[in-house]
Amino acid sequence: MSSAHSGEPLVRLIDVHKAFGAVGVLHGVSMTVHAGEAVCVIGPSGSGKSTLLRCINGLAGIDKGEIFVGPHAVHQLHKDQEMIALRKDVSIVFQQYNLFPHKTALQNIMMAPIQVLRQPSDEVEARARELLKKVRLDGKENSYPGELSGGQQQRVAIARALAMRPQVMLFDEVTAALDPETRKEVLLTIRQLVEEGLTSILVTHEMAFAREISHNVYFTDHGVIVEHGSPEQIFGSPQQARTREFLEQVV
Repeated sequence: MSSAHSGEPLVRLIDVHKAFGAVGVLHGVSMTVHAGEAVCVIGPSGSGKSTLLRCINGLAGIDKGEIFVGPHAVHQLHKDQEMIALRKDVSIVFQQYNLFPHKTALQNIMMAPIQVLRQPSDEVEARARELLKKVRLDGKENSYPGELSGGQQQRVAIARALAMRPQVMLFDEVTAALDPETRKEVLLTIRQLVEEGLTSILVTHEMAFAREISHNVYFTDHGVIVEHGSPEQIFGSPQQARTREFLEQVV
């Protein structure tokens, strides 16, 4: 997909550094994402990709640099109320579904809008039912996570993230734990969201998928962005030897 976006980016990372103790994870990462774009972050395991997503939605603080998401200066947020406002706008879906096992699919989706955003339960329930339809889980409203396949649980997790009506969705290796069949269902769901124009940042090992759905691709290694560009450029004619070497191993 090519992108023709002008104006202010919705997400901006400027020279972001992050270390855990003595271990440096991100070393001066800069990135921009415009509204309606899907950006894929690819690279070897341990290259800082998941940490990058956690920094964007404030789950991990940064040591240096700046992160802006819409009106939020993420690097300056400290208060709970500020974090809640940020996480309403930026939802993250993890590799582990993190659903509450004692709550049904419908209840899992309804929890945050009711408890965090204090929205009326009848309105939230109507939205949750619509979202279950959207992720093709109509009829599973009363199923508990233990009664659902991995792919179904992951789609409930996506619906739960969408229930906050975020401006930006972060997907962290959401298909990594799934078998091929259920993986397809989840990728189909994400593709649909991207086609509808939901701004998305995806950390993924699914190279064919990244090539198909993204407007821009960032290749990271050892906490730095080695190269970024359109999917045609990154997958078709990568400029950096390290990018070529990585893609030869995985594509």
